[in-house]
Amino acid sequence: MLTLMASAAVLKALQELKEGRFVLVYDADGREEETDMVIASERVTQSAIRALRKDAGGLVCTTADTRIQEALGLPFLSELFLGMVEHYPVMGKLIPNDIPYDVKSAFGITINHRKTFTGITDEDRALTITEFAKLSGKALTTEDGWAKQEFGKNFRAPGHIHLLNTSKRILETRFGHTELATALVIMAGMVPSATVCEMMGDDGKALSKTKARKYAEMMGYSFLEGAEVIEAWRELQTR
Repeated sequence: MLTLMASAAVLKALQELKEGRFVLVYDADGREEETDMVIASERVTQSAIRALRKDAGGLVCTTADTRIQEALGLPFLSELFLGMVEHYPVMGKLIPNDIPYDVKSAFGITINHRKTFTGITDEDRALTITEFAKLSGKALTTEDGWAKQEFGKNFRAPGHIHLLNTSKRILETRFGHTELATALVIMAGMVPSATVCEMMGDDGKALSKTKARKYAEMMGYSFLEGAEVIEAWRELQTR
């Protein structure tokens, strides 16, 4: 884990991520105003997926920073849609250029590991995520070309794990959970991929920040505001 002068709350959260525990992250008032359960992708287990399903209830997604995107050749889904316009003109009309809280969608492709069956079970999703993290870690230290071949050999698309691509410069132009969660695992010295899921309330809306914080206290999880993560990340960039 990198040595930081970050707040005690952030440092505690980084240690918990290294231990395979969840950290809760609220983005910001005026943005999505959502809290995500976050876990390092390399630490995902079958029980972790179950917790995301039962206690969070949103969409389980796995992030990839720019280095992973480049090593594996991962596109943004909107880029694929643009490339399909000639044959499927409707795709040009579906481009997400009017997101009310952001400038760009982070969504990439969806994947399953080839050793999964349907891909949706807790066991299958945990396998896909941990194998993706394992390959991503190796991809950052190997020569170009090998990782892309291994990716195609061991994974299939579409699948049941939604990949989220970070912006090129994390937490400079986009401040979503994709960047916040990925920044945390990078600061923890881990593979730059986090697995996240939005926390939903019984009323069908996003769980309020107050209720999310109470859940964190009950479970013994760290709760961070996006601004705390951004401050720690900017400190790291100036060193």
